[in-house]
Amino acid sequence: MTSCAASASLLAALLLAISLPSPAHAEDVQVASTDVRESRSLATRPNWWRAVRDCNTKFHPWQPPGTLEAWKAEAEELKRRIQISQGLWPMPPRQPLEPVVHGKIEGDGYTVEKVFFASRPGLYVTGSLYRPAKVEGKVPGILCPHGHWPNGRFYDAGEGGAKSQLDQGAESEEVAAHHPMQARMVQLARMGCVVFHYDMIGYADQQPLEHRWEFSTATDGGWLIENMGLQTWNSIRALDFIESLPEVDPQRLAITGSSGGATQTMMMCALDDRLMAAVPAVMVSTGMQGGCTCENAPYLRIGTNNVAIAAAFAPKPLGLIGADDWTIQLMTLGYPELKHIYGLYGVPEKFEAWVHPEFKHNYNQVSRTHMYEWFNEYLGLDASVEEKPFDGLTQAQLTVFTEEHPLPKDAADGPTLRQSIIEENQQLLTQLMSSADSDEYTRVIGGAADILLGGAAPSADDVLVALEENRGIVSRKADGNTVPVRIVPGEGNEAVVYCNPEGMQLSDQDVNALQERFSGKAVILVDLPGTGHNRPEPGAAAVDTRYYGYTSGYNLPLVSRQVQDLLTTVIGLKNELDFSSVVLAGAGDPAIAALLAQSLLGDSVAAVDLDLSGNVLREITDVNDPLFLPGCLKYGGYAGLASVDPCEKIRLHGVSDQKRSQFEPLMKRGAAVEFVSR
Repeated sequence: MTSCAASASLLAALLLAISLPSPAHAEDVQVASTDVRESRSLATRPNWWRAVRDCNTKFHPWQPPGTLEAWKAEAEELKRRIQISQGLWPMPPRQPLEPVVHGKIEGDGYTVEKVFFASRPGLYVTGSLYRPAKVEGKVPGILCPHGHWPNGRFYDAGEGGAKSQLDQGAESEEVAAHHPMQARMVQLARMGCVVFHYDMIGYADQQPLEHRWEFSTATDGGWLIENMGLQTWNSIRALDFIESLPEVDPQRLAITGSSGGATQTMMMCALDDRLMAAVPAVMVSTGMQGGCTCENAPYLRIGTNNVAIAAAFAPKPLGLIGADDWTIQLMTLGYPELKHIYGLYGVPEKFEAWVHPEFKHNYNQVSRTHMYEWFNEYLGLDASVEEKPFDGLTQAQLTVFTEEHPLPKDAADGPTLRQSIIEENQQLLTQLMSSADSDEYTRVIGGAADILLGGAAPSADDVLVALEENRGIVSRKADGNTVPVRIVPGEGNEAVVYCNPEGMQLSDQDVNALQERFSGKAVILVDLPGTGHNRPEPGAAAVDTRYYGYTSGYNLPLVSRQVQDLLTTVIGLKNELDFSSVVLAGAGDPAIAALLAQSLLGDSVAAVDLDLSGNVLREITDVNDPLFLPGCLKYGGYAGLASVDPCEKIRLHGVSDQKRSQFEPLMKRGAAVEFVSR
């Protein structure tokens, strides 16, 4: 099917859906088509507000770029996406660690010590430090985050669990069958490495935070305060700690973890250039991407997946381990893509994977041996990889806090830590706004806006327009996303793109009033997601209320999707109908999308005119609020995100005197903002 034919067919079907929404025409709308974009748009049109995928989706595809240049560009954007998703754009200040290391236990060829330090005020990293009994010269340093194994660092499989592992051939030593995590640390220390085994948020000694639901409110989302991001920051500071040890070679730093620990491993591989080798176990796949709040964050996997995140480590040595879980298809779904990326660098041998379908989710001796061999090769160890018995330590022996070394009094609970992070972000915003360095403002706020709002405006060549009797669609060629539009002709060749809750259903009386208000310009009405014909059924929830990151980690927020559709509409129709100028206008909640979109449209819009009266500038307290935009508060609110490249002429109606200060970022960035009382 040609693009013209596809556009015509799609237009006809959508016009039926828009003008004749009766159930009698349902069969006409759901037409069969060989055009993927057309069939997808028609199939999803009544539910545009819904999530495309979420943390429960079974398959998360990713198509790697064909050239090294294209991949490097994608990888750079991906790393920024990860950093933003973790609340680490820009990176927080690094305070001195001042680690407390105590309680040395002597083992056969290794030692174990208790460690704690503050990664930021009130947030403590806790763990066990394993070292070779004798250290000569500089040795590798290895981080070992753990996953969701019961009791974390204190895990003991118990008699039944240990026997099962021995019977399966998963473990060869009884002590390792009981304590597989300790077995990994002991063996790496015996191989000549310094190893730091540290706790996840809310596990073992990491107190007093709760692991799963500590940060999940709309306020947390607005400031991007997440369990996952806190864990990533703890991992970065843990690497600071191990690198600071005098016997550790900073050129031979590595990381390995399993399950949720592999998620932390992937994040570190993508964000921290100091790491030289890595082995994430039983996590990387095109299947389940992580089921805990500590593995999901807003924007993290929009348009991408864990395979791509793992690929961001290329061309450094990366080994993956799979099992009879969501990684079982790794060799056919994930492995080829990663081999391709490493092949682009000319080092395909630096990526390998080992899948053991005979074992369930694990990091057992069979799997660990692959990791030992990988680190032997790429960390220059040349050590035996055969595990031998060791003295398993009890929880009491491993516990970091003792009478002599109690939990510090400034250890923060959730509310205290939340307030501390908010204040830190507010200080960063103030510094950015008062700085004379315009480039830094653009880098930070602009880099964030690019991710939060879904990217730059398309070029005119990237947009398809199909019109018939002043109704039709505007569609992006890249993904087929379509925007229904209605055009009310004007007296000249100027237009107003007007978004509002009623969308294309705006009454003729209101349209006439608009044309009078805007001096006879043509009026373009759009059915954005959540407006007009695209409003959800009453009571429907678009965002997972348990944790918004389960939804926004895989899909743009509603307001960002509205922004993207406005970009498509303005660019497409201005070019197609040759308007000499376009005013971007709006009322109600959709006016926020227009405010955000104008900064991405440059000189494609001549002016902005928005009615923000009523409760549009409300405080967002519900994750299913249509204006909930994770990260918005962190980057200066709607006006902050809209101030990167603002339109020179912005008229705002209905903004109270108390709320006008919210728009200072626009004025400081050169916009002539006019406030009009109603």
